[in-house]
Amino acid sequence: MQRRQSSKAPRQSLQGHHKSQTDLSAWRKRGRTDSEKGLQNQQSVNDQKYDSQEGSLEQALSYLEKVQGCVALKKNSVLQKHLNTLESTALEQGLPPEGFEILLNVALSGKFADTVNTRLLKSLIPASVIPESSVVTAVSWLCVSKCSGNIQLLFLKWLITVFDFIDHKEQLHALYGFFFSFLQDEKMCPYVCHLLYLLTRKENVKPFRIRSLLDLQAKMGMQSHLQALLSLYKLFCPDQVTITLSGKMKSYFKNSEGPWKAAITAVRQRNQGTSPLSQAVFLGTSQPQSRKRKWNAQLVIPATSTNTNNLEEEGEENSVYLYSSSRSFPVEQLQTFPQLLQNIHHLEFPSQMGSVLTNPLLLHYMNCVKDESIYLRLYYWMGQMLQEECTWCVVDKPHEEEFRSFLETIYKAECLLQEGFSACEEFLYKTLPLWDGVCCRSEILKLVSWIPLSSSSDIKSYLYDPLAQLFFTSSIYFKCSVLESLKELLQNWLNCNVIQVDLEFSSLNTTLSGLVNVVAELVHFVGWISTVALRLENNSTFLMYFILDFYETVCDMYLKYNLPLLIMPPAGVFYPALLSMDSVNLNQLCYIMYRYRTNLVAAKENELNKKKIPQFKFSNQTYQEYNKYIIAMVGCLWTSSAFQKDMHSQGLRMDDKLLSKTAVKEIKNSFNIVYHPALMGYSVQFLQQVCPDDTTLNFKLIKGKKWDWYLEYLYSQGLKGLKVFIESSISRVSQASRSKAGNVEA
Repeated sequence: MQRRQSSKAPRQSLQGHHKSQTDLSAWRKRGRTDSEKGLQNQQSVNDQKYDSQEGSLEQALSYLEKVQGCVALKKNSVLQKHLNTLESTALEQGLPPEGFEILLNVALSGKFADTVNTRLLKSLIPASVIPESSVVTAVSWLCVSKCSGNIQLLFLKWLITVFDFIDHKEQLHALYGFFFSFLQDEKMCPYVCHLLYLLTRKENVKPFRIRSLLDLQAKMGMQSHLQALLSLYKLFCPDQVTITLSGKMKSYFKNSEGPWKAAITAVRQRNQGTSPLSQAVFLGTSQPQSRKRKWNAQLVIPATSTNTNNLEEEGEENSVYLYSSSRSFPVEQLQTFPQLLQNIHHLEFPSQMGSVLTNPLLLHYMNCVKDESIYLRLYYWMGQMLQEECTWCVVDKPHEEEFRSFLETIYKAECLLQEGFSACEEFLYKTLPLWDGVCCRSEILKLVSWIPLSSSSDIKSYLYDPLAQLFFTSSIYFKCSVLESLKELLQNWLNCNVIQVDLEFSSLNTTLSGLVNVVAELVHFVGWISTVALRLENNSTFLMYFILDFYETVCDMYLKYNLPLLIMPPAGVFYPALLSMDSVNLNQLCYIMYRYRTNLVAAKENELNKKKIPQFKFSNQTYQEYNKYIIAMVGCLWTSSAFQKDMHSQGLRMDDKLLSKTAVKEIKNSFNIVYHPALMGYSVQFLQQVCPDDTTLNFKLIKGKKWDWYLEYLYSQGLKGLKVFIESSISRVSQASRSKAGNVEA
């Protein structure tokens, strides 16, 4: 029956030829009208050219459809002319939906030699969408063996490449068993596996198909395409696929995009600039599109464009709720969050996982169901895309902007999911040693901030070492960008692994210990590169801001994130911040030390009350280091005794004889809150307000009550970090603030 139907296909096409011409004319007219809306002056000449091209296209399709018998290309100027017309129009504008059935029937019916059929298949560049009926008719030609094996293989490659442009998939899903039968062909097997991977649903996983795949694997060995399909089968039916499969492979499917990839990109970019219709069919945005149509071809756009007639016939409400009672709800109909909630148990993910990245509703669904098969399919697809598209892993870099857009799409998806992709992590680990620190800098550092938390010991060699090499040899702006990225990475790790107080920690000791070790390694790494960077950049206040911003997260890990870990900043960060010329840096440091004190006091109280796990006590070294820093800060800012009492090995302590050789007057007071270089501007403004008649700016006048007034003046200037530090660390001020608060309450 299939053979009889296939032989009738050309006759049916002839009968519908007049309608095809009408549709092609309407398509031409519509395209011209749409283009005139945007760029009338620029397109006036092009419209005339397109008109002649499209008229010639109708003639070419009519000629190819009417040809009877086997026709040779040699010495046939008419055939050559129509082929040239077809190819030029396809490369310039793409082909309309009505032309695909004609060309597929001609190419797969064996009318022409393989050279002509190859040219026809390579010209199948969609301008909008591809009707599913034309693909099903083309598949029926495979039953009658009219075309050669090479043409069948080229057709499969084309079908995989344009899969996202097919308007419906239900009839294709019905042909799953037919495609499965081609697995026995060794040449076609990789591409058939790829196509089956796109089509597979849970109901397609059958014991006999699993046995067939296992037999093929025993015959061919561990082939990546068989592994990918078996892995998907195993996730759908883990009780039926009992063998152990490789979890991570470099490449899963052969590149099947052949000559169509660049042509589709060129047509899409050209149509986006001239026709609103093409913008609706493709991504629907004004951003440049990628030559990899799989990641940025939103499934919802082509499906909606083909369902317009259904909406008009049945009404919008009926079309929305038509699928609510069916077994599966097509994701191309998913438009709103209430629809997601109503049909959450009937959804089925699209065949091309790349479309998920640009659909927030599907990302929400993905985050809810936690289906391992979804993550595995996304892992396969994303790993291959990143490997093939990385612009610094190839000789030339013709598509950096597209790759940048792709990375930004991944980052936005990770932000919505609040977790990183393992495929993206592997990509970063493999390519960071080759990265120049310039190409896609912002996007790469954003992806670094979402590297999943793991206890792997390889993170130093794969992440920290390559980053350190770039960090030390790049500009100060790159250094600040890296520090910002590592701060976000730390926050993401802490947010994803907050330890609940009421959990039974006895069963989580291993996990908690691993988290503490990984976070500690990151904090120590940032402390090391920050110390070196400050020396390289002459203690830049701009760089210091980003360093202290990182430690604002570190100082609150115990109370804010329930992580039993506190690590003090190294002396190479603390002392440059304490002696900074900028009040913002000094204020930051004061706030950080205040939060360290708050966290350490809480930790000590919990240890005494035995509310926390005994094995996670803070070491005495942490308390000792904090006390040394506090002595240095109080000695500088308040008691003017830092040069005598600082006990840190890298601190400010100096002998009086050495200090006398500096010949600096009042050297002991050089860093208190009046004379400190970061605060001296406030001292001058305060004296001008308090003693407007004194033009000598005698800083010695700031004492007694004026000292307290000066403190209040500093607080009023927004130095809240300095305020909370002094009130928590200076006993006299602390007592005064408490008594003042008590009087206000009374």
